[in-house]
Amino acid sequence: MDFLGRQAERAAIDNLISRARAGESGVILVRGEAGIGKTMLLEYARGRAESSGFRVQSLVGVESETQFAFAGLHQLCAPLLDRLEALPEPQQAALGVALGQQSGGVPDRFLVGLATLHLLAEVAEEGPLLCLVDDAQWLDEASAQVLSFVARRMAEEGIVLVFALRDPADRDVRWFDGLSVVCLCGLDEADARVLLTRSGRTPLDDGMCDRILAEARGNPLALLELARSASAPWVAGGIELPEVPDTVHRIEETFRRRLAGLPVPTRLLLLIAAVDPTGEAALLWRAAKHLGITSEAAEPAESSGLLEIDSRVQFRHPLVRSAVLRAAAPQDRRRAHSALAAAIDADVDPDRRAWHRSQTVLGTDEGAAVELIRSAGRAHARGGLAVSAAFLEQAAKLTPDPAARACRALEAAHAKHEAGASADALELLTVAAAGPLDDVQQAQLGLLRARISFHLVRDGEGQAMLLEAAKCLAPLDPELSRETYLGALDAAIVTGNSRSGRGVPTVTEAARTAPPPTGPPRPADLLLAGLVTMFTEGYSTGLPGLRRALAAFADHESEAGHEPDIHGVSVTDGVSETHRRRWGWLACRTAMAVFDDEMLHTLAARPVQLVRDSGALAALPRALLGQSVMLVLSGELAQAEEQTAIVAATRAAPLLHAQLFLSAWRGRPDETAEVYATIAAHAAGNAKATEVSLAQYAMAVQHNGMGDYPAAQVAATRAFESEASRFNNLAHPELIEAACRAGQPELAAEALEELTSRARASGTPWGLGLAARSRALTSTGPTAEEHYLEAIEQLARCRMAAHLARTHLVYGEWLRREGRRQDAREQLRTAHGMLLDMGAEAFAARAARELRATGEYPRKRTAQPADALTAHELHIARLVATGATSREVGTQLFLSPRTIEAHLRSIFRKLDINSRRQLRELSLPR
Repeated sequence: MDFLGRQAERAAIDNLISRARAGESGVILVRGEAGIGKTMLLEYARGRAESSGFRVQSLVGVESETQFAFAGLHQLCAPLLDRLEALPEPQQAALGVALGQQSGGVPDRFLVGLATLHLLAEVAEEGPLLCLVDDAQWLDEASAQVLSFVARRMAEEGIVLVFALRDPADRDVRWFDGLSVVCLCGLDEADARVLLTRSGRTPLDDGMCDRILAEARGNPLALLELARSASAPWVAGGIELPEVPDTVHRIEETFRRRLAGLPVPTRLLLLIAAVDPTGEAALLWRAAKHLGITSEAAEPAESSGLLEIDSRVQFRHPLVRSAVLRAAAPQDRRRAHSALAAAIDADVDPDRRAWHRSQTVLGTDEGAAVELIRSAGRAHARGGLAVSAAFLEQAAKLTPDPAARACRALEAAHAKHEAGASADALELLTVAAAGPLDDVQQAQLGLLRARISFHLVRDGEGQAMLLEAAKCLAPLDPELSRETYLGALDAAIVTGNSRSGRGVPTVTEAARTAPPPTGPPRPADLLLAGLVTMFTEGYSTGLPGLRRALAAFADHESEAGHEPDIHGVSVTDGVSETHRRRWGWLACRTAMAVFDDEMLHTLAARPVQLVRDSGALAALPRALLGQSVMLVLSGELAQAEEQTAIVAATRAAPLLHAQLFLSAWRGRPDETAEVYATIAAHAAGNAKATEVSLAQYAMAVQHNGMGDYPAAQVAATRAFESEASRFNNLAHPELIEAACRAGQPELAAEALEELTSRARASGTPWGLGLAARSRALTSTGPTAEEHYLEAIEQLARCRMAAHLARTHLVYGEWLRREGRRQDAREQLRTAHGMLLDMGAEAFAARAARELRATGEYPRKRTAQPADALTAHELHIARLVATGATSREVGTQLFLSPRTIEAHLRSIFRKLDINSRRQLRELSLPR
């Protein structure tokens, strides 16, 4: 392939191909404007790979194909499905349903992603594999999410994945954020002149060459099209081309001018091809036959270089398709869609037929609307939420009856919001509000509007709307009303300011009027009652109810079985999976609020296991967030880091606070500052102060670890003002330590009083230990030492090892300042060893500085065989040591079995062992 320039870009491709031959995997995202040469670079990759014995699979995103879930993935994987049986049964089922090969429940996106990764890895077992994804900006959301997930979890499979993405993308392409990027710019002037000379155009004088070069700005396709499409007067130096604002429009305009000279049947044939994203030549000719178009109509289009028709239909460039669509009159578009609807077998592809039929309607058509609703149901069953929403939206537009149209618009709005298109959902709610709606539908509309408002703005108005929705639902749907009150209270805890007099107090007063449960109270009912009692009557009064709610969530029948609740009815047995997913994180935060580390451990671990067992991995990021917090506080920072890596791979939600929490405890100031800056930049409107104040807790930990107590005090004060940090007791000990060490203990008086009161009410070692340590920091003499010793005794009885290590540290620091160097060394050695083993680097360094101040050089940690392992390898080693197979470990960590085997080889080499049995016999650090 004869390339002009692109040496660095080709070198990047060559490097990936070379590494894949050695068994490594890699990914590149090629970005650039239309016509810049992205497809040519992909073809270069194809040529290099095929000459090296690679198998090559490819797909091309099509704008109109975004309405069909997993359409892009089907293009890529359909030729590989003969390997499907090699996958574990749950993955076979998920991928089979997603690709329409079998029926079944809604497949989880990340289970489909894991299945796709394993399928590609199975193919790569026979030799390296190259996957090319052109026009990735037009992938349907489901395919984009799955393929970007695969790109992040490839490691040692011998797979190369190359995406081409147009800039600007004109739609959300966040799934590709973070991938290795190659940006294509225009050719330099010398290469551009060579390309123009090779274009085959009648020789141009220097002036005309300069004008074309200036117009094209180094864009190769623009150079060729401007030279090819230039009129004779312009070539002769006569008339300027019309001014076009950007390269995309300039190129598209050249195609549109070329279209204008084609015969009418040819233009209509091009239009049929443009509105059909499948590219099936047989379908094109069946549709053309309906309009009386013969095969001769294709010749002018092919000879003009606009498209090629073989077994498939291919446009020379995606902008040809868009030029055809923009140039077509509305009635001609309807004719093309009608022909395709007639040509599609309703038994084979009912959804595409329904979509094309809907595009032919002027006005309304109940029959077409009903077909779309059926298609929406099928799309939803395959996990295509965005596609289902699009079908429902179109169905609402075509519905003639006002009541049915309002009902369908409301359903479509729910689907749009569920699919993440909240702004579109609001527009549909306006249609639904035109009615008529019954009382239940009106209440549902109000609830959805409230949820969307809070989701978009996260302010007090959204909370007020949630409360109004809960009030309206009370006589119509008591259960939903109670859940709405709980949702409003959760929102107030997250975004409220405890000193403002608004937020939580307002919501809890309103929630006292919530209707009682109509049957045995669910865990969410108990949680609502407990939180309302705590916020209105005090911590001690609300504590028993909150413990009962947590026991119900943990499914402890001995505690939650059949006690009468505040409404005099018994607690329902068991906890539904839906409840655990919806309210699990609030339950975890409540366990922190009551200082129950055992309950936090149970509640944090249960959702992770549930989503893994059920395959509902879309809920995994939030589940892992709760577990990561527990792991950090218990000193298991390495495992928490592995959890954070999995969250990053799913890209389902940023969950930046989890990353900030971990990096702060790790003591990595640059990383902490970077994540904090990202949180601050993404916070908007009234939520900004709240989001930043929540993040200030982590900053307080970071500064306390570094010994920068004035900065820690400022951060902790802001965190203490956040209802969320105050509710879960995170901010109190940080503020107390920072203020005392900064010489201003009076600034922590309120935090100390509240922490002590809550700890005594809870009576747990976690709470009592933190309170004793905090009192020690504010005391002197023998009293301080008594509190330090009490804190160590209490914290040693619970899971909170990170706080225990920090207690040894502050006690050792106090002893040194009291002149008791020998006693100080004992405490500081203990603290230093614990913190070093945990990976709490800043606190460990602080302990080391204190040890040196006592005259003792801190001892290095005794080397262990496992020290040679990375945190990732250590986690894999632990899992394998439990007896898990490579496939099971890969499923848990979202990696291919081949990658796990590669890690195992490295682990065995570093540990100087050669079997899994030997690995099980080793004592691996936690």
